[in-house]
Amino acid sequence: MTDHDKLMAKMAEKKAEWDSEDAANPDGPDATDKLLSEAIAMAIDQGKGWKDGERDAYLDKILDDDYIPPLFAGTDEELERTGLTEAFASLQYDDPPEIMMLECKKKGNDAFMSGKKNVSKNVQYYRDAVNHYYEASFHADRVNPVEPGYEPEKDEKGQPLEEGPFYTKEELDILKATLCSNAAMAHQMLKNWGFVRDDATKAVGYDPNNVKAWYRLAKAHQMLKNWEEAGDAIESGLAVPGEEKNSDLLKLQKLLEGKIRKARQERQKRERARAERAVKVKGVWKHCSESGICLGRVPLVASVSDEQDDELGEDEEAQEARWHNHFPHTGLLPERSDVDGEWTWPVLFTYPSHRQSDFVRHFGESEMLAYRMAEMFPEPEDIGATDTHIPWDYNNEFKCTNLAIYFEVHCTENKNDPVHPESVERLKTQGEAMRFYESSRALKGDEGQDMANIARLVERKKLHHQRKAWKKAHGSLWAKPDPCPVARVHPAVTLKQVLIDSRMVVPSFLPSFILFPEEHPAHKEFLKERRCLGVIQPENLGE
Repeated sequence: MTDHDKLMAKMAEKKAEWDSEDAANPDGPDATDKLLSEAIAMAIDQGKGWKDGERDAYLDKILDDDYIPPLFAGTDEELERTGLTEAFASLQYDDPPEIMMLECKKKGNDAFMSGKKNVSKNVQYYRDAVNHYYEASFHADRVNPVEPGYEPEKDEKGQPLEEGPFYTKEELDILKATLCSNAAMAHQMLKNWGFVRDDATKAVGYDPNNVKAWYRLAKAHQMLKNWEEAGDAIESGLAVPGEEKNSDLLKLQKLLEGKIRKARQERQKRERARAERAVKVKGVWKHCSESGICLGRVPLVASVSDEQDDELGEDEEAQEARWHNHFPHTGLLPERSDVDGEWTWPVLFTYPSHRQSDFVRHFGESEMLAYRMAEMFPEPEDIGATDTHIPWDYNNEFKCTNLAIYFEVHCTENKNDPVHPESVERLKTQGEAMRFYESSRALKGDEGQDMANIARLVERKKLHHQRKAWKKAHGSLWAKPDPCPVARVHPAVTLKQVLIDSRMVVPSFLPSFILFPEEHPAHKEFLKERRCLGVIQPENLGE
């Protein structure tokens, strides 16, 4: 027995003793004794409200930082954590939902008309109308539709056992469409065009013949400058039986005709370009599969939410550092020559020692690296000079015969191991390659802002799963893998020899090489940090 229970038992025992003494008294208990007895009885009764430890547990719960009072719970999950789900579910409206729906609809209509009549143009009337229409929609969702021709059962006196009105599913959908359309109308007066679009879209979903909703949807898209969607809404409204000559829709159609036509032409142009890109990616994938060339991809986003980006504020240098290497894709693909059938690749040469780089748009697979390097870094004596022609090569180190060439070896983890979110991931299927390419193009704005937002969300979801898998396996994102190893390339090898090497994974369709002057200190530091897995030799020299 706890101390609390012992105290309650002692009080009860003492009360019983006093009650027996009062009962034995011939004059009976006086008023003070009676009042004291009642007070003790009340104290005993109230003292039984908390079990041992229950009060402390309750206080710990409500003082927890994660505790949300039930009245402020925004989701079912939050309400369930309060332990009062059943209590709140037991709350009922006094009237059936059919009656509440009609009452809220009338309040919305009255508020809207008051706003129209108000001389001072007080927009609060329209806000009230929106709230009433939303509440009416809530009650409409609670109405159970009946079968066509339904008649309620009657009692012995012939009175219906159920109160009406009753609605079939079709009638209820029409009523829901009206409520959503009215909410869009009220939002229109407030110039909340995004809400007008959303509510009008719901309205035509319930009732495709609601021409007013089609007009409001078209108007919303007009104000949001979604010209093609506005045209679609206008045409859908004019297609409603009996509305072929609707003056409001025809007037809006004539006003937006040029912009709608131009928007549709732009969409068709984008679709053709997308189809052409799909054919190109398929061709590249087929060539790589047949030649034994491995392709890879990098993350196209660096955060999983807008909040993470906002943390950096307007610090452009911080933003650049955070997003560095997350948009490496040039948008270019390997191409096959129509003349000799040879494949050419976009190739990137980087020079970390001098923080410089070169980009070659067409590098043939049969070309030796030495030929390109001789063009970019000729020997001074070959061009009749004593110094190199590179303006940033102050020490005359960038000569073709004085350069070491490397490429990074990616995807060294085991097959089923997670990939670090900042590492290169192997593309396993043609579909993955196509999705990566299209996402990279969309994020660059080729498909418009809406497609860019969709691509960003898809990439963020992928990045979230990658982070989750890595943290599960390694405990933290800070547990980064070692710098990826490198392989050295003999200048006399061809590009194809490098591409088909088992250690080569081409990220973002862009073969990249790292060049150092042989005796430069940065070269030595580079080899201290990176493990070199060997040298690719020309075929005639052997491995």
